[in-house]
Amino acid sequence: MNFTAIDFETATGYHPCSVGIVTVENGIIVDEFVTLIKPPKNEYSPFTIRVHGIYPKDTINSKSFLQVYPEIEKRLKNKVVVAHNESFDRNVLMKSMLLYGLNYEDLNIAHKWECTVKIYKAKGLKPTTLSDCCREMDIKLNHHEALSDARACAKLYLLR
Repeated sequence: MNFTAIDFETATGYHPCSVGIVTVENGIIVDEFVTLIKPPKNEYSPFTIRVHGIYPKDTINSKSFLQVYPEIEKRLKNKVVVAHNESFDRNVLMKSMLLYGLNYEDLNIAHKWECTVKIYKAKGLKPTTLSDCCREMDIKLNHHEALSDARACAKLYLLR
């Protein structure tokens, strides 16, 4: 079982302020990556700050998406990608890449990723928020911390 789980936290709309990526090879977590990302103009929505607790002061000296992208690319390229509510994270990636003139096709990954929301919904779990799925499957979670969310997603995918 080889795949990469990813989670973005966003500052506004689809502009990321943090990414967590967990690489699984042969069913074992072999790499974890997390970083803050400075969103365009370092602007945040009060709503997103309430969700994840990341403030402009936390990312003022962070790298931009374009500067962080090589780390993302090396972990996603040619991989099966998994996310909880994959359409959200996939759109964050695609729209951020488009903003910086990067070609999504170069990653050679699926247009729709594996989605733990859909998997656990199909198993009859309701509701299927990440915290609910983790509680049901006894997975430790510090919700809305990108690496914790990505790690939890990877563990959910392994248990499917």
